[in-house]
Amino acid sequence: MKRVISMVSGIFIFSLAGYGEKIEYPETKTVKVVEEKFGIRLEDPYRWMEDLDSPDLKKWIKIQNKLTFSFLEKLDKREEIKKRLKQLWKFEYYGVPRKRGNRYFFSFNDGSKDQPVVIMKENDEEKVVIDPNKWSKDGTVSLAFFVPSESGRYIAYGISEGGSDWRTIKVLDLQTGKLLADKVEWVKFSTVSWLGDEGFFYSRYPAPKEGEKLEDVNYFHKVYFHKLGEKQNRDLLVYERKDKKEWGFSADVTDDKKFLIITVWKGTDERNLVFYTSLSSGVDKNKIVELIPNFENSYIFIGNDDKTFYFLTDNKAERKRVIAVDISDPVRDNWKEVIPESNDTLVDVVYVGGKFFANYLSDAKSKLVVYGTDGSYIKEIALGSMGTIYGLSGRRNDDELFFSFTSFVSPPYVYRYIVSKESLSKFKEPSLNFDPSEYQVVQSFYRSKDGTRIPIFIVGKKGFARGKGKYKTILYGYGGFNIPITPRFRVSTIVWLELGGLYAVANLRGGGEYGRSWHDQGRLHNKQNVFDDFIYAAKYLIREGYTDSKSLGITGRSNGGLLIGAVITQEPSLFGAAVPAVGVLDMLRFHKFTIGWAWVSDYGDPEKEEDFRVLYSYSPYHKALKEKKCYPPTLILTADYDDRVVPSHSFKFAAALQKSQICNNPILIRVESRAGHGAGTPVSKKIEEDTDILSFFYNMLKLH
Repeated sequence: MKRVISMVSGIFIFSLAGYGEKIEYPETKTVKVVEEKFGIRLEDPYRWMEDLDSPDLKKWIKIQNKLTFSFLEKLDKREEIKKRLKQLWKFEYYGVPRKRGNRYFFSFNDGSKDQPVVIMKENDEEKVVIDPNKWSKDGTVSLAFFVPSESGRYIAYGISEGGSDWRTIKVLDLQTGKLLADKVEWVKFSTVSWLGDEGFFYSRYPAPKEGEKLEDVNYFHKVYFHKLGEKQNRDLLVYERKDKKEWGFSADVTDDKKFLIITVWKGTDERNLVFYTSLSSGVDKNKIVELIPNFENSYIFIGNDDKTFYFLTDNKAERKRVIAVDISDPVRDNWKEVIPESNDTLVDVVYVGGKFFANYLSDAKSKLVVYGTDGSYIKEIALGSMGTIYGLSGRRNDDELFFSFTSFVSPPYVYRYIVSKESLSKFKEPSLNFDPSEYQVVQSFYRSKDGTRIPIFIVGKKGFARGKGKYKTILYGYGGFNIPITPRFRVSTIVWLELGGLYAVANLRGGGEYGRSWHDQGRLHNKQNVFDDFIYAAKYLIREGYTDSKSLGITGRSNGGLLIGAVITQEPSLFGAAVPAVGVLDMLRFHKFTIGWAWVSDYGDPEKEEDFRVLYSYSPYHKALKEKKCYPPTLILTADYDDRVVPSHSFKFAAALQKSQICNNPILIRVESRAGHGAGTPVSKKIEEDTDILSFFYNMLKLH
């Protein structure tokens, strides 16, 4: 490998005719980094932006933000949009309850607070037991999770600062109302699982290097048991693998308290292992049984009847099924099918009150079906609209199942289902300051480049139709990691619809809408299919007369940010504006930071020549470096505390795009302070960000 380093700099000045005034982009230093890899000469002039503590970078961010915010503040409708967002955010949000003892615990926000609080309900009396809004003045310290103990006396909760994935766990005694001295640090990609009221299991990484907690690579996850009243350095190490640095672990106590289930994962690969140990004589780290020892399929533990373990799996079932494994005789020939695979995609199953509740996706829309433990069909719980079920909550001996249901135009409603009575009722419902009946949702299908049939949702005010006019339209996509994109409520969507726009969501390959093959068709060497699916969704909206190129805005987050970066560098003239958020944009170095190595299962390994060539062919950063084009107006979003997709991806892409822009369309980057990848972002920051996004789209797209 050859490398040459020298220092140069440049300033880019463009007159943005039509957008009000001349923009002078900040001076962006370049470092001449040239590498030769697999015979390809690679330039990386903005690699210096990977040093997040660099004084030069901090100065660059400050100047870029000043430019971006001065541009955004002058846009039409901005104050009107912000005012309406604030009004609509004042709806009641209820999380799905968890029952422990005679107590119910759930999150709640009346819309006036930056962070939701945790409420405990007992004997019809409700009181706030955790209020994250008191933890910081700016609302950037958030509650990542909370888990009540078996009796409901204690509650363990995770704290996140600035949206980081790192968690610090604390414990509250609900009987005394006092915070215990217990403190568990450096927890990531883990919640807790209680063993009675004695203590809890959790997983953590080693503490990162000093000053590198937001960028240091995360390896060597370990499972611990924390006994209440003990210091963390006395926690029992339950399981580790010194020979498998990429393995991660989730530890869960079964409802009957007889077993500890250890799910072993490797990055974002859906295939996993399952180990267990008996808890009959306490925690014994020396008696871990490797029940499923090979990374061949996905196995999600549902529950158990003593030594019969139930799993949701894609073993011999592309769209998943439920199987039973008797751990007394666990050979595969003795595994029993309980719920067979169907034409719909089985995404979640819980075991409550002696019944299985199965959440299916039928063309990316939820339906809930009840089965007996022998797999016999009992009923479908009808919810009557096009939406999404999530948060199925309940335990083996409970008589109550809770879940949330939402749609594009309806905030989450929390439902309670009484198993013994087969009765459904609303546990909590928000009061709204808009009328959902004023809007309509249409699901259509279109053909992608290779002829694959792709679903697309289109949302707007009642009466919209194809060919009726050119609506300002926002198209959203994701397409990765086997994650299904289903109808979800967003305040910003309602504001956009009120402005007369349409909102569209394409269910791209790479997601989890149609099982394993749908995912496989959009990952690794098939990743271009995802971009083609999105491009053809845009062409469908234009061809059917919903919009035109100049009136079509596109957006996506994280892997969806990669999607937006890829399509604007491949087909820039197809789109009227673009907002890639917290995106993976340098596809040759994503694996070198924090948890980036875990994405190799979806993207491929840049250190392997065959994968490298595919990644290089679409890497948005490298295409922007090489190709001077007229890119659409683009607002790149990132955050300084994002330790999942480090912000250097967005910094480098913005610098490259600004340099390669040959027309007057603005290329801007918005860097949020004390915020992360998205989770835990305070409401006030969400409103500010949504104001900027909607204002940008409203002004950049052609029609007013």
